[in-house]
Amino acid sequence: MHITVLTLFPDMFQGPLTESIVKRAQNQKIITVTFVNIRNFAADKHKSVDDHPFGGGAGMILRVDVVDKALRYAKSLHVKAKAHSILLDPQGTPYDQKKAKQLSSYDHLIFLCGHYEGVDERIRLLIDEEISIGDYILTGGEIPAMVLIDSIVRLLPGTLKKEGVTTNESFSGETSLLEHPQYTQPKTYKRKSVPAILLSGHHANIEKWKQQEALKRTKLRRNDLLTD
Repeated sequence: MHITVLTLFPDMFQGPLTESIVKRAQNQKIITVTFVNIRNFAADKHKSVDDHPFGGGAGMILRVDVVDKALRYAKSLHVKAKAHSILLDPQGTPYDQKKAKQLSSYDHLIFLCGHYEGVDERIRLLIDEEISIGDYILTGGEIPAMVLIDSIVRLLPGTLKKEGVTTNESFSGETSLLEHPQYTQPKTYKRKSVPAILLSGHHANIEKWKQQEALKRTKLRRNDLLTD
């Protein structure tokens, strides 16, 4: 998979995308990640990418002409791969695991990180979809882009050491249950012991317990997942 990020602040990605699983995926050539500085496509000597909104209003608006050039450049980087472009925006569709799985099937994802007060409305006509990671406002789309990249890359074949490890995670199954409680050594810690069923070696009973606990936890913490 190719990932291209259009941003005004490419250095923000250096930490999150150069560690752990995403770093491994890049080293193994499972993904390529390219950062495109939107400011490089500004026409004036001041490299202006924003301007005041027509009709008045607070803040500055990201210009459509500059973003259009950046998007066209991003698509030209991998002409044989069909590009799917995403604007990270609080007005977008709420992000979830189902969407992460869907996006993991694309060959080239382009993330447009909004900034300032917002984007020129005509920019929305240039991209394929808009995604929000929650009902709150961030300084820009960089952190949401990191969230999407991390959640998508870990679903790609070969990224995680154990195949199928993502299958039974919270939000990943067909029933959308939260994951069951898990334990490891020591068996007893501060008088709290691992449930005896997990030490029994009876696999059928253990699986039944896991299902029951997953349902119980989902009812307690995220009952909305059962009623949607």
